[in-house]
Amino acid sequence: MAHYAWLDENNIVVNVTVGVDETELINGLDTETFYSQATGYNIKRTSYNNRIRKQYASIGDFYDSVADVFIRPQPFPSWSLDENFDWQAPTPKPTEGIWHWDEPTLTWVEAQS
Repeated sequence: MAHYAWLDENNIVVNVTVGVDETELINGLDTETFYSQATGYNIKRTSYNNRIRKQYASIGDFYDSVADVFIRPQPFPSWSLDENFDWQAPTPKPTEGIWHWDEPTLTWVEAQS
């Protein structure tokens, strides 16, 4: 059993489904090609254990076909994508306590208990 992400025309994940194991051929085709032809969507395999394409695809993720990775949506306008395809705040998150990002002030705010 393998998992497959369905991509729209903008490479945004619109569905994730279970399919046959990626090592199997279906009608002589690899699974991504077969599922793409059968559905009319671009289909890419994804992995729960993050061994391929960086991370498990979720609806709303973007598939970067050049880097061959799934990228989460940008959480805030001020955040930028790093070389590992992870979103980073303009300033590092403090390591002690519970913090949330405040976009209007571009700062981390400690949660009140």
